[in-house]
Amino acid sequence: MDQGLNIKSLLTDEARAAELKGEAIYLPFWDLNFRQICDIELLLNGALTPLAGYMGQADYESVRDDMRLADGTLWPIPIALDVSEELAGSLKSGDRVALRHPEGVVLAILTVTDIWQADPALEAERVLNTKDENHPWVFELLHQFKPAYLGGTIEGIELPPHHTFRRLRHSPDELRAEFRRLGWDRVVAFHTRNPMHRAHVELARRAAADMDANLLIHPVVGRTVFGDVDYFTRIRCYDAVLDQFPVNSAMISLIPLTSRRAGPREALWHALIRRNYGCTHFIVGHNHAGPISGETGKAFYGSSDALELAKKHQGELDIELVTSDEMVYCEDKGQYVPRSETPKDGRALGLSVAELKRRLQGGADIPEWFSYPAVIRELHRRYPDRARQGFTVFFTGLSSSGKSTIANILRAKLMEIGTRPVTLLDGDIVRTNLSNELGFSKEHRDINIRRIGFVASEITKNRGIAICAPIAPYERIRRENRELISGVGAYIEVFVSTPLEVCEKRDRKGLYAKARAGLVKGVTGVDDPYEVPKSPELAIDTTRVSAEEAAQYILLYLKNEGFIEQLGPNDDGGTHGERG
Repeated sequence: MDQGLNIKSLLTDEARAAELKGEAIYLPFWDLNFRQICDIELLLNGALTPLAGYMGQADYESVRDDMRLADGTLWPIPIALDVSEELAGSLKSGDRVALRHPEGVVLAILTVTDIWQADPALEAERVLNTKDENHPWVFELLHQFKPAYLGGTIEGIELPPHHTFRRLRHSPDELRAEFRRLGWDRVVAFHTRNPMHRAHVELARRAAADMDANLLIHPVVGRTVFGDVDYFTRIRCYDAVLDQFPVNSAMISLIPLTSRRAGPREALWHALIRRNYGCTHFIVGHNHAGPISGETGKAFYGSSDALELAKKHQGELDIELVTSDEMVYCEDKGQYVPRSETPKDGRALGLSVAELKRRLQGGADIPEWFSYPAVIRELHRRYPDRARQGFTVFFTGLSSSGKSTIANILRAKLMEIGTRPVTLLDGDIVRTNLSNELGFSKEHRDINIRRIGFVASEITKNRGIAICAPIAPYERIRRENRELISGVGAYIEVFVSTPLEVCEKRDRKGLYAKARAGLVKGVTGVDDPYEVPKSPELAIDTTRVSAEEAAQYILLYLKNEGFIEQLGPNDDGGTHGERG
């Protein structure tokens, strides 16, 4: 069952860990972000065996281009540490760096072997086979990775701390020991980042029976994808379906993995990782780890591409792949069957993730053939109907376009309705109270908008209303905020599209006049660009409507979409504005 693999935990013993903690006090440090914390946990616990740390440049380029380490070992996903140019410029080969958790704990010490400048566009093209920024990992590589990469070996001091679901967290060594304790010689792993419904349960049950194996439900609880259900809800959903499997035949364990959504390459990577956890079989699903473009609605990879690549390398994997056809509900038979087995004239039913979410948010029924009552209850708890959800109204537009005036009127009207607490995060207010140390460089503007997005997400998560009214000139950072906030509630972008010449005539702050006179630099619309939103929920031009009418139109939108149940006392809504 252990397949003779030597799992390389990078954690040191207690005495060495104490020495490293003392050394770390005097070392340069890097504060890991959440994505990097997931990577380092899998490095430290041995899940990324045979890696002994972050890839050096030779390994990185070989993996990027050929899916192999420099020594020829099959490995499909690059694992390097991206850091700031400032830190990279202060280091040389042989230097040591303390790697810290956001809570301040030093997790490991990196001995640097390689320092190089990243080429994220080339990495996207080679690893993901696309440079389309609608692919979530392409967007992250191009806009959220730091510009320099470090490679080197790491000595682990301790694993990242976890405060939730500790009973379900296992290292590869711990999981292998649990399999031995249970007497499980054959284990099939089911990878998931969504709740399990009837189709998933039937698929996993069939795979385990066909392979004469026990089942490991191994959900990702690290960095998943924009729009995914939070892992607290998902784990309660997994617990709710365990009784659908034969007694003592299935278990749940959590994997802190950052999903790259790399389709075929990621399927191969998932299989190698599950081999390290002691599994003998791995289910490769329909369009495994393949994202859907938010712009076109099409998949980035073919539905069978992942399985074909994994099968091509089956002989090197040390884990057997299990084919998974898409499961659909056959109405004639009253049961789930592989799509290939549905009768020609039979009616096959299914529910997409998008349709499920639409039904949940709209308070519509979820058909019993689709999921289990206990799972549906958990999802309804997570996604109450829209009248009870938190939401953010995010205004964007040029200075003097009318954003703040409309936002203040909207705030007053929503407070008059009184169904939720309302918070206004106006650009000037935030600059004074949250960001008074920041200037107006692109970097500082991004920091300011991220802060607004974070505060708005906390308000939205707790089912309040956040109204944001900054200029927010850059599409990239607006997208980041949309993804952040949409994960906890609803996000409504309002583009106040008032033309620049009108804004200049208003110019209550004298900002444009100063910019034209050369007294100030970096003024949006003059010497710094404003990137027009690609698909706002609403677009409003204040040369065509008053601020009062604009606010009323937004209220009407909120009512029609179910976020509020009434417009307010004696109000019947306006008719101006445009849908974005």
